[in-house]
Amino acid sequence: MAERVTGEETAALPLPSGRLHHVVAQRLATQIVSGEAIPGQVFPAEVEHAEMLGVSRSVLREAFRILTAKGLVSSRPKAGTRINERRKWNLLDPDVLGWQIQCGANDEFLRDLFELRLVVEPQAAEMAAMRRDEGQLVDMANALDAMERFTLSTPKGRAADIRFHELLMEATPNEMLLALSNSISTAIASTTAIKQALDGSPRNAMPEHRALYTQIAEANPKQARKAMIALIELAHADTRIALRR
Repeated sequence: MAERVTGEETAALPLPSGRLHHVVAQRLATQIVSGEAIPGQVFPAEVEHAEMLGVSRSVLREAFRILTAKGLVSSRPKAGTRINERRKWNLLDPDVLGWQIQCGANDEFLRDLFELRLVVEPQAAEMAAMRRDEGQLVDMANALDAMERFTLSTPKGRAADIRFHELLMEATPNEMLLALSNSISTAIASTTAIKQALDGSPRNAMPEHRALYTQIAEANPKQARKAMIALIELAHADTRIALRR
C-alpha cells in the first residue's frame, strides 16, 4: 500500500497572499521538490486535505491541476493524487526550476543546470552573431548599459541582464531555441539571486558580457560561442563559491 502524506506535512497555514490556487500549488510543490514528501506518496483525500490547508476543494483541485501539468503529481479515480518519480517532472518548466532552486541548489543540480546552459547558449550566441539585426544590437547594448548602471545587486540590473540574454535568443531566430528561453532566463535569474544573496562582494560580470556583445556585433560566430562559454563557466564558478560562503 502506498505511503500517505500526513496531515503534519500538508498543513500549511497561514497561506501568504496571492491567487490562492497558485499559492497552494507552490506550497505543495515545495514539499515535493525539497524531499519532504517523496515520490510514491499519496496525498490525503480531497475533503480532508482541503480542510487541513484551510481552503476550498475547488482551490485544491486547481492547485493539483497546476502540479499535474508540470509532471509533479498524477491523479487516478479512487487511487488519489500521488507524487510522481522525478524522471516524470517537467524539469525545464520555469516554475519547477525556480522551486528547486528555492529549496536548495546542491552541486549536482547546479552542474546539470549549467551544463544545460552550455548546451544551449553557446550555439545561440553563434547563431545570433550570424543573424542579428541592427535593432537587436541596439537593444542588447541598451540592456548592457542598464545592467552596468544599476548593477546586479538591484532588481533593475538583474532584469536588464535577463533582457540581454532574451534578446540574444531572439536574435537566433529559432523557434525551438526560443521555446527554451524562459527556462534559461529562470536559471540565470535564480543563480544570480543566489550569488547576490550569499556573496558580499560578487565578481563584476560586465567584462564577459561586453566581450560577448562585441563578438555578436562584429558578426564573429566562433568567437561569440567562446565568449558565451567563458561567461557561463565563470557564472558557475561564482555560484559555487557563493554557496560555499
